[in-house]
Parts: sequence; C-alpha cells; structure tokens
Amino acid sequence: MKQEPLEVIRGSGNVYRDLGQEDADVKQFKALLAAEIIKQLDHDGLTVREAHARTGIAAADFSRIRNADLARFTLDRLVGIINRLGARVEVKLKVKPASRSNQGAIA
Repeated sequence: MKQEPLEVIRGSGNVYRDLGQEDADVKQFKALLAAEIIKQLDHDGLTVREAHARTGIAAADFSRIRNADLARFTLDRLVGIINRLGARVEVKLKVKPASRSNQGAIA
C-alpha cells in the first residue's frame, strides 16, 4: 500500500464552521457554555440529581448537557443555568469579516 502524503489543513477554531454547518457560531457558543456547565458540575462534585436539587433545573436537562444534546437549549438558558450554579459569564467578543465562501450564507 502506497503512503500518500497527508494534506494538513488548519481549522478555523470552530468545528461546526469547518464542517459547513448552519449557525456554526451559535453551536460553538452553546458548546463552550455547556463545557463550562460540565466543568462546574465536576468541580462541585454534583450528580445531575444534586444539580437539580441545587438549581431547580431538571436533572434531564443536565443529562442532555453532559451528552452534548444542546438543540433544546437557547444561549440565554445555558447562561441562566451557569448563573444558578453560582458562576457568572463574561463574554469577550471579536467580530471578523466572513470569508468570501460564507458571505452569502446568511439569509
């Protein structure tokens, strides 16, 4: 079997954008917020049921977050969950022009 050299392509930092998915920036932001929620649960040693008892957020929602099933969550809801866990969100925003291939993507 002949080994062909692999082409290395640097990612954009957003896997959803690299895969050409719609709403890539929103999906990336949700994933980052979910990771912070999981980090807070792990830091506090909370099970999903204990997190429910502390926050009033359904244990099933924490399970969905742990499983990266984020379709049902809005950004503000994820921020609210972080707040109920006793943490705050600080956002540093950087807006870049869209690449030429993505400029017509927003309808």
